[in-house]
Amino acid sequence: MLTKFETKSNRVKGLSFHSKRPWILASLHSGVIQLWDYRMGTLIDRFDEHDGPVRGVHFHKSQPLFVSGGDDYKIKVWNYKLHRCLFTLFGHLDYIRTVQFHHEYPWIVSASDDQTIRIWNWQSRTLMSVLTGHNHYVMCASFHPKEDLVVSASLDQTVRVWDIGALRKKTSSPADDILRLSQMNTDFFGGVDAVVKYVLEGHDRGVNWASFHPTLPLIVSGADDRQVKLWRMNDTKAWEVDTLRGHMNNVSCVFFHARQDVIVSNSEDKSIRVWDATKRTGIQTFRREHDRFWILTAHPEMNLLAAGHDSGMIVFKLERERPAFSVSGDSLYYVKDRFLRLYEFSTQKDTQVIPIRRPGSAALNQGPRTLSYSPTENAVLICSDVDGGSYELYIVPKDSMGRGDTVQDAKRGVGGSAVFVARNRFAVLEKSSNQVLVKNLKNEIVKKSVLPVAADAIFYAGTGNLLCRAEDRVVVFDLQQRLVLGELQTSFIRYVVWSNDMENIALLSKHTIIIASKKLEHRCTLHETIRVKSGAWDDNGVFIYTTLNHIKYCLPNGDNGIIRTLEVPVYITKVSQNTVYCLDRDGKNLAVAIDATEYVFKLSLLKKRFDQVMSMIRSSELCGQAMIAYLQQKGFPEVALHFVKDERTRFNLALESGNIQIAVASAKEIDKKDHWYRLGVEALRQGNAGIVEYAYQRTKNFERLSFLYLVTGNIDKLSKMLKIAEVKNDVMGQFHNALYLGDIRERVKILENAGHLPLAYITAAVHGLHDIAERLAADLGDNVPSLPEGKSHSLLIPPSPIMCGGDWPLLRVMKGIFEGGLDNVGRNAQEEDEEAADADWGEDLDIVDVENMQNGDIGMVLEDGEVHEENEEGGWDLEDLELPPELDTPKTSSHARSSVFIAPTPGMPVNQIWTQRSSLAAEHAAAGNFDTAMRLLSRQLGISNFAPLKPLFFDLHMGSHTYLRALSSSPVISVAVERGWSESSSPNVRGPPALVFKFSQLEEKLKAGYRATTAGKFTEALRIFLSILHTIPLIVVESRREVDEVKELIIIVKEYVLGLQMEVKRREVKDDPVRQQELAAYFTHCNLQLPHLRLALLNAMTVCYKARNLNTAANFARRLLETNPTNENHAKTARQVLQAAERNMTDASPLNYDFRNPFVVCGATYVPIYRGQKDVSCPFCSSRFVPSQEGQLCTVCDLAVIGSDASGLLCSPSQIR
Repeated sequence: MLTKFETKSNRVKGLSFHSKRPWILASLHSGVIQLWDYRMGTLIDRFDEHDGPVRGVHFHKSQPLFVSGGDDYKIKVWNYKLHRCLFTLFGHLDYIRTVQFHHEYPWIVSASDDQTIRIWNWQSRTLMSVLTGHNHYVMCASFHPKEDLVVSASLDQTVRVWDIGALRKKTSSPADDILRLSQMNTDFFGGVDAVVKYVLEGHDRGVNWASFHPTLPLIVSGADDRQVKLWRMNDTKAWEVDTLRGHMNNVSCVFFHARQDVIVSNSEDKSIRVWDATKRTGIQTFRREHDRFWILTAHPEMNLLAAGHDSGMIVFKLERERPAFSVSGDSLYYVKDRFLRLYEFSTQKDTQVIPIRRPGSAALNQGPRTLSYSPTENAVLICSDVDGGSYELYIVPKDSMGRGDTVQDAKRGVGGSAVFVARNRFAVLEKSSNQVLVKNLKNEIVKKSVLPVAADAIFYAGTGNLLCRAEDRVVVFDLQQRLVLGELQTSFIRYVVWSNDMENIALLSKHTIIIASKKLEHRCTLHETIRVKSGAWDDNGVFIYTTLNHIKYCLPNGDNGIIRTLEVPVYITKVSQNTVYCLDRDGKNLAVAIDATEYVFKLSLLKKRFDQVMSMIRSSELCGQAMIAYLQQKGFPEVALHFVKDERTRFNLALESGNIQIAVASAKEIDKKDHWYRLGVEALRQGNAGIVEYAYQRTKNFERLSFLYLVTGNIDKLSKMLKIAEVKNDVMGQFHNALYLGDIRERVKILENAGHLPLAYITAAVHGLHDIAERLAADLGDNVPSLPEGKSHSLLIPPSPIMCGGDWPLLRVMKGIFEGGLDNVGRNAQEEDEEAADADWGEDLDIVDVENMQNGDIGMVLEDGEVHEENEEGGWDLEDLELPPELDTPKTSSHARSSVFIAPTPGMPVNQIWTQRSSLAAEHAAAGNFDTAMRLLSRQLGISNFAPLKPLFFDLHMGSHTYLRALSSSPVISVAVERGWSESSSPNVRGPPALVFKFSQLEEKLKAGYRATTAGKFTEALRIFLSILHTIPLIVVESRREVDEVKELIIIVKEYVLGLQMEVKRREVKDDPVRQQELAAYFTHCNLQLPHLRLALLNAMTVCYKARNLNTAANFARRLLETNPTNENHAKTARQVLQAAERNMTDASPLNYDFRNPFVVCGATYVPIYRGQKDVSCPFCSSRFVPSQEGQLCTVCDLAVIGSDASGLLCSPSQIR
């Protein structure tokens, strides 16, 4: 049993399938009637006008009607399109058990607990006939599918068959008066429309259901005696044929299956049973845990059944309907009606090849499931579920092709699934041991391989390879090397379809399609709400698949769409150009023509085959909102532009693709203020000043116009704008224009006219217009404002433009394939010749010549029509204010069409390229990405204090850019400077940034540090060494050898910094002689250059000798002499100290210093950490510290956090490669 759909609801008492749509009606014990779409699994509608349970429901075959009967004694006829009950039929006096429409006449038959069966006319809404005779509740009544018979079942233990032939004669119009007269008589005397033909007695208890066989003169009934009885009838009598026993409780419903020779019954024993109608034995039983079954129904056209139970209903099939098939080149091998058949795609010839053995048992679902074919050996493997999974191997004899009559004995075996993996080898899955047995054509095992996953099915995956399916994944397994070649997590996969070149694979599960490569690298996943049935790859690498009701396509990037709708589900076998070959559920081969234009077009766009796209646009009827939206979404607005007639959409697409010419044309058609405004914004972005000006003029946007003239430096037009503002009496506009022009007198005049005398006075006084200022002071009298003391004023005068800016100089860009090509669509040949003559496009790219443009003169900003209007209000006294006529839009140059400027798509900023390619902090800082630089340093070296690095970051950023001044009014342009740039290098390949810090500079600094140390300038030396330490994180070197040198340098510098810090500290603690001696002693243990070590030893010896610590002083003297000092005085002093100490080898004060025990000095507390004691270190400079310092800032380098995790110094691209 294959469950297709299940619902959870109240008890289901009535069910009816729609004949055409995937709908089912379920009437519930609660009084609700539900309408479900079983294909989508959704509740479409519910009807609840009945009081109490609704036991019967039935769809009309062709009208949008259904009928229902309930415990409220009412029969209701509903129109599901109008979502309401049309009328109610009254007449029954008790519960109504079943209702049914006649397949041909406008009749309804109903059965009721009032012991009658009634036949109604739903068109005239009248009762036609009452069938009386039963003497207990009538449990069901139904029309015969072809003849004029009604069968009914009752709790009076009988089944009755009624002849309603007279009723039919009565409804068909009488031929003559005599008939009419006799009819009047029958009406008058209560005639007999329906007579009992047979009464079938045999059940011991009440009968719940009876139904006719669709074609044979058979009746089946089910009763409370738990038996299903089979009856046969002829013209004169009816008799019992057989009894089917097996149900454990009342049989509630039973009928003959229309397509298979079986009887299906269900019962209150919570089971559905399937019986063989000829052998009259039980084939199969399906049980539910807790739910009694009440009703069964079959789909009138399809192989679907439905059953209602206590908590809902199920829609199911008894057997799979998918034919087993295998495609090999031009042939399709498939199984139909116990024969292996061959279909050739090219000739569409279908032949029978060999018969196939029937399975021994009559059980369901024992037919072939899969078929595998080896073309060289002409061998076929057929797998089925017989014996829990088995296979049969047939060798197709060459000569029997077409005859198909010789039954040959197949080689058999047990196994979950079997497929050919090579010419004469096939693999069989043995589920129990989870291994694959490779066998030869004699059915002998050649080798065994244990599978890497617990597989429940195997599929072919190329010669010698298997695709193994587990619950949650699929694996490609190489049988030779026993290796897993690829693995992919998936939902449960049902079918596998390889592309023709075996490079791609489609994995089909119930509701998803996963496209992957042959190594199972995931490409895309598609989800379908309706079940996916089959699929095949077409020649272009597009996957064509079917759901229950559509043929669809899936492009390599996951875009999908519908190709056509299907009436019935089909299984695709092959796709060739515009034909889809498929098998239907009856095993018929169909060739379905499809229109591949849409998906080929999308594929061409995806693969950037623009020439193909062009020819398709020219020739085909591709159009529609969906296609425009798709093109727009995929970034091809310029292509979409050529499909669109609607001006608004054209305008939007033109703006999106930067095509100003089309945008201007559309804006003129639409002529709405917001469209002109958006056109102005886009034209401004492209620097097309003429169009911007035109757009602003059209919207009378004087403020923007003034500002445009200011930024383009057009003083003449600004002056005219000032006059216009005066005429329009717009004081603010006048003031702005005067401000833009830098016209001080005008500003003072405006302020004065507006009554702002103090402001006018200050403006005049500050700008040195003393005559006006004095006149205004006189007018103001005592209220003359005072200028603030001690403030220097700056004048509000804009810089005078050097040159008047027209349109921006435009880059030459190669015309996109679509611009040039699509412009020709629909033009005549002559124009195309002209176009060819102007093919050298882009020469005169000044699309609009501002100066000589008809509407270039702002003097024309007002149209004639407006002049009259304004005159009525009192007037303009300016002569030259006529606006241009409507049609004079800015004229483009002679062959504008071929020189349309397409703004080049902005490339990626260089600094973004730098940061994307690099993990070196210095390069991120140079690109200006300081936060990522800081994150990198923190990760690599544990640095948390960036204050010392801030100036270095700025230096790097400034140093890797150079800055160009253009015009005084335009911003400075920054240009990235690349490392190792040469004239021969490609302009498209970006090098890394040029960096200001070099390793050689650090070597120079190191020498300077040494010199300062030798001269005893300790603070100066400390500053130099620290600056080296701070620069090292931002150094970039080329080779691995240099990386080692940088790391060496850190150690050298760190030792000096530590030593010099201790020496500086020693000079500060003058009043603590013991600490002084200790620090001097530790200094001698830093890793210093020999001259500096000698000086440190001399220094320590002197300090200890003075403090009478003769023993320690002697140790320093000895060490000093061991270095062979070049300065004779030093050696002499050391010898004298040794002699003095030998007389008295004692120390006056004990020190925390044991020169015999090796140690390192803590960089923070300056105490020795002897070998074997715990310590922590700085991740950058590697200085050592006592454990209590962990988490503090390193006192040596002043950058990193002591003891933090870090990945290590990264200062060369060679470390990353």
